[in-house]
Amino acid sequence: MNSMSTPVDASAQGVWEELVTTALLGTERRTPPGGAVGREAPVVLLDAAAAETVRRRAGLRPARAAALPEPAPEDPRPALPRAAARRLALLLADRPGAGGGGRRGTAPDLMELLPQWLAAANGQGYAAPAEALPALLDAARGRTDLRPATLAFAGPRAMWLARLNPDWRFALRAAPGGDAAPPQDAERVRQLWQEGLFAERVALLAAIRAREPAAARELLSTTWATERAEDRLMFLDSLRTGLGADDEPFLEQALADRSRNVRATAAELLSALPGSALAGRMAARAAACVAVDRTRETPAITVEAPHECDASMERDGVVPKAPAGRGERSWWLGQLVEAAPLGTWPGRLGGRTPAEIVALPVTDDWRSELHAAWCRAAVRQRDALWARALLGAPGAPEAGGPGAVSLAERAKLLGTLGSAERAEWVAGFISAHGLSEAFQLLGGCAVPWAPPLGRAVVDALNIARDAGSYPWSFSGVMGLAERCLDPCEAGRLEGLTAVPDESEDASPGAGGYWAEAFQRLVTTLRLRATMAEELGVS
Repeated sequence: MNSMSTPVDASAQGVWEELVTTALLGTERRTPPGGAVGREAPVVLLDAAAAETVRRRAGLRPARAAALPEPAPEDPRPALPRAAARRLALLLADRPGAGGGGRRGTAPDLMELLPQWLAAANGQGYAAPAEALPALLDAARGRTDLRPATLAFAGPRAMWLARLNPDWRFALRAAPGGDAAPPQDAERVRQLWQEGLFAERVALLAAIRAREPAAARELLSTTWATERAEDRLMFLDSLRTGLGADDEPFLEQALADRSRNVRATAAELLSALPGSALAGRMAARAAACVAVDRTRETPAITVEAPHECDASMERDGVVPKAPAGRGERSWWLGQLVEAAPLGTWPGRLGGRTPAEIVALPVTDDWRSELHAAWCRAAVRQRDALWARALLGAPGAPEAGGPGAVSLAERAKLLGTLGSAERAEWVAGFISAHGLSEAFQLLGGCAVPWAPPLGRAVVDALNIARDAGSYPWSFSGVMGLAERCLDPCEAGRLEGLTAVPDESEDASPGAGGYWAEAFQRLVTTLRLRATMAEELGVS
């Protein structure tokens, strides 16, 4: 094929481009500079490339030195104790294993302990070690749930680093202008609101709303008419913080917004204000649909769902089109009852208490729909009295009580109760029904778990072990226990780390797997106790 090659008379300026072209085409089809052919051609090509590489590097003209960055700001907080700093390095160095499967061994999952460690360090007011900041930011980059605590711990130097590394730009979006608090200068606030990135504007509005609700609302109103629909929705959502009666005029205007989602959100916020005009309108509509039938031997609630969704209902946030598989009338009824103030019902239903109302029978199979709407109303209005009535007794045969329709609803209702009452209710639920349905409920309980709740979880795990099943069915609860059980429970668990005698009907090897899981739980609890001591947490 040498007869097809053509000598290259390359200029000095185009040598590198010719070398690249020759390498791509091959020396059999294109002769390298110098005219070498045959077996010597590849060697000549490589030699020429090496020489040209040296020439190109040696021929670079030095550029002007870039301006040095401003020094990192000082962090006035006290430094971490040495033991705690070493512990942080170990937590950050840990990475979840790539392998799947149910068996995890006895070693604690250190990355799952990092959120708790950060919360404790922030509670003590420590500053992050400078050498740990890159690893902290990398961890927060991969896990959004870590970001608030990580950025609070990392402090102002994290923002300084984030401006130098695009991978950490999320830190700048997490706070207005990259600061922990909104700018104090009014002109700077105006400029950032009008010219900042969308994420920066959301963070700015949220930060101002947390400190001055009225100022945030006024800032939003200055550009509301020109914002995109999806942006208006996000901005409107920030008004949940500090929501009050002063927000009603702005939200009433938003009911006429051209975006259906904006209208629905405005209506939801107004319905959370029991004294709002919208709440009054919804109360009137809902009350017209629900009454007590006193002609029966036993009083019962009767329901006459709406026959149409008129324009006024739609303006107040009622979505006219029902989801697939849902009847229109029940869909409209649920929205009306959900948005009506719960204070409507005692007067409407014979002066009864919430518990008495929930206990009443409901005619024509409307019970589930009506109670589900009351559940949503209790959560939206943060009404603990109604939440207790709808939850019922935790040990009731019908798990969850008379009003809750799902585990998710029960978990939301529990969120309206104080932490001690919530823990007590979940403990009673576990004692009566076991752990199979308790995972969602446990996730909403304060950490560390109160003693009655901790005892109920440990007792239920012990019962599951004695039943002879594998522990993998309870891996979610076991993982929560590792992070949420009070470390003082480690002593009680010691007896469960031994391999028990297996009964004939037990799953093969289950006892050993349970012993392994309890050993990991004990090791993790003791590690958490050590972490607290290192941070000086009493």
